[in-house]
Amino acid sequence: MSTTLFIVQILNGLQLGILLFLVAAGLTLVFGVMDFINLAHGVQYMLGAYLAVAFFGLTGSFAAAVLLALPTALLLGLLLEVLVFRHLYDRDHLDQVLATFGVILFINEAVKIIWGAAPLNVPIPDVLSGSLRLMDGLFYPVYRLAIIAAGLGVAGLLAWLVNGTRVGMLVRAGATNAPMVSALGVDIRRLFMVVFGFGAMLAGFAGVMAAPILSVEPGMGDTLLILAFVVIVIGGIGSIRGAFLAALLVGLVDTLGRSFATDVMKLLVSPSAATNVGPALASMLIYILMAGVLFFRPAGLFPAGGKA
Repeated sequence: MSTTLFIVQILNGLQLGILLFLVAAGLTLVFGVMDFINLAHGVQYMLGAYLAVAFFGLTGSFAAAVLLALPTALLLGLLLEVLVFRHLYDRDHLDQVLATFGVILFINEAVKIIWGAAPLNVPIPDVLSGSLRLMDGLFYPVYRLAIIAAGLGVAGLLAWLVNGTRVGMLVRAGATNAPMVSALGVDIRRLFMVVFGFGAMLAGFAGVMAAPILSVEPGMGDTLLILAFVVIVIGGIGSIRGAFLAALLVGLVDTLGRSFATDVMKLLVSPSAATNVGPALASMLIYILMAGVLFFRPAGLFPAGGKA
């Protein structure tokens, strides 16, 4: 295990964690404030990636694609909220799960019809291409560093919005006790719509940023959605701080586990056994982590409202 490889995997884990946070932030607010299980949140990430492909094809500029994709992702999220999701808020969780699963199937088929089933991609912008020398023998892609920086910037902005504005105060209050907020005269439906639209835009932004380094294809948000649910369970439902720290933790554990689990197992068992056990253990690590957190902190590490 070389130091260079370890640092590279740390950075890869941080990058994955940032993308997870952008998806999980909206999901945890929707779940915490609205008590709404939205399995279709992952398709917002996928739509963001496809919007990046579409707008880059129209403009030839990645910056323009980002600027156009974000408001479009917001509008699409609000459209889904108006047409589908707001009719499910008063239904039980089973109805929400079934309905949002249907939305996943519908949108996955829709993107196949519009863009086809073949994987697409967006070229990395020239200004962010190439690698940056971090230390002797260690070069890391500039674009991946830009994803980390952009995610940290969004996290800082989101922290200010949630903790330093009136809307953020209502969101935090809604995550703690939505019925009480409604009883105090707040238009809870409008608050729900704002939260849902903002969450859709964050997920779309994650998809836009991932488009140049991942294949853009139908169903690409499904795996990330599972990881995002792990993040909000570990961090605490409704907590932005919890989502941020848990996303980084999950990203690091998943990336480092997949890279080094086999090597670690070779210290404990025979090489042939380690080759079989290592990959299986690596795929289980984040779920073992989630089980451990739930055992000691059933409400997550940083539950909304400070409820332990």
